[in-house]
Amino acid sequence: MMYNYLKLADDTQIACSNILEDSTIQVSVERPIDGGFDYATCYLPPCEWSDSEGFSEAELNDLATIIKNNAPLIYRFSREAGKVCA
Repeated sequence: MMYNYLKLADDTQIACSNILEDSTIQVSVERPIDGGFDYATCYLPPCEWSDSEGFSEAELNDLATIIKNNAPLIYRFSREAGKVCA
């Protein structure tokens, strides 16, 4: 299950999953564009992108910085959300 975590000023939405069986968290990023969305997916740790469409390398680096800086909160949020939905 994915949970909204953060919405940026340009309407880019960052969402995260519960803690997965391998102790990782999927972090998904979507940005609305005409007729659809740009998207990117990474996993914590190690904050490596597994898939992306429409984001530049510089934008992915900026997003990775946001995700890394928020990693402790994302883990806490994912752990707590998993308890509520369990």
